[in-house]
Amino acid sequence: MRILSLTIAMAGVTAVTAIPAHAAERPAGYPRSYDALIAAAQAERGLTVYGNADRAELVGVVAAFRRAYPGIAVRYADLGSTEIYRRVTAERRARRPSADLVWSSAMNLQVKLINDGYAQAYASPEKPALPAQAVWKSMGYGVTAEPIGIAYNRRLIPDAAMPRDHAGLEALLRRRRAQFTGRVTTFDPRQSDVGYLYLSEDMAITRDSRALLSAIAATKPVLVARTEPMLAAVAEGRQAIAYNVIGSYALERAKRDPRIGVVLPRDYTIVTSRIAFIAADARAPAAAKLFLDFLLSRRGQSLLAERSLWPVRTDVPARRMPAAQARPIRVGPQLLVYLDRITRQRFLRDWQAILSGVSR
Repeated sequence: MRILSLTIAMAGVTAVTAIPAHAAERPAGYPRSYDALIAAAQAERGLTVYGNADRAELVGVVAAFRRAYPGIAVRYADLGSTEIYRRVTAERRARRPSADLVWSSAMNLQVKLINDGYAQAYASPEKPALPAQAVWKSMGYGVTAEPIGIAYNRRLIPDAAMPRDHAGLEALLRRRRAQFTGRVTTFDPRQSDVGYLYLSEDMAITRDSRALLSAIAATKPVLVARTEPMLAAVAEGRQAIAYNVIGSYALERAKRDPRIGVVLPRDYTIVTSRIAFIAADARAPAAAKLFLDFLLSRRGQSLLAERSLWPVRTDVPARRMPAAQARPIRVGPQLLVYLDRITRQRFLRDWQAILSGVSR
């Protein structure tokens, strides 16, 4: 028997190469029946994962998984969150092979897929160790707890001058509007479902968000669909501020690039989770269950914590938000509100009015 490991391939799909294998062992504390699941997973020989975490963040996790479970390959397709949703639904309609495990930061789209019958129930042995708000119907599992923050260029804005809360950011942008015109970037909620989710959460948390968004709009912001281009623009000095970036990614990059500063607003910081579920029509359901369990295990969560994917488990040493500061988004049906067509259209009209400087 041989085991397979990650290498990078064409078209966003991770390929595999062989390394020596050793016998798999049931994790400590798991029921004896798990041995049959391991055997079934090894017979499946591998699984396909659709996800939007950077491949580099998962190399250590997959390497440890392959050592634990010989012979099981992990084929990882690195896709955008909206692309994951469209691909999963299109492949189901066409009755084509799709992902065994679907894992995305677009919490609202993941909950919609679960609600629409794209997931199967699985009571993970790790479920008792997870926060209650991280699990829905034993189908959707929040694997991470990632803060949403503000990145800035430390040459353009010295650390001491960078505001540490939302009100301070609004005041800075209004006071120095000319300086920041064309130098602020954020998600475009029309293109990015996660951007839409973050802005919606801002508006739900406090009415003051409208004033901040108006101040951002007055700078004629550059709107993009992903965090990475925002961070690159801030690092290069093309942008001074990136609002509502995935803070865990920003902090990881800032370790390597001193040009980038990161603020997790002290008045409140949204905390999101990458939700994973096992596809209802998975071709390798046993392997998908093993990989999900590994992601949720203390070992898997510790490996995620070594990179930029903050763990959801509280019994794993990692940087965490103070409870009074964190505003976690719960995994559950309330996320479907953001996908209601009328609600979304109303929000996007309001957003466009803010960008246009129209008072409502």
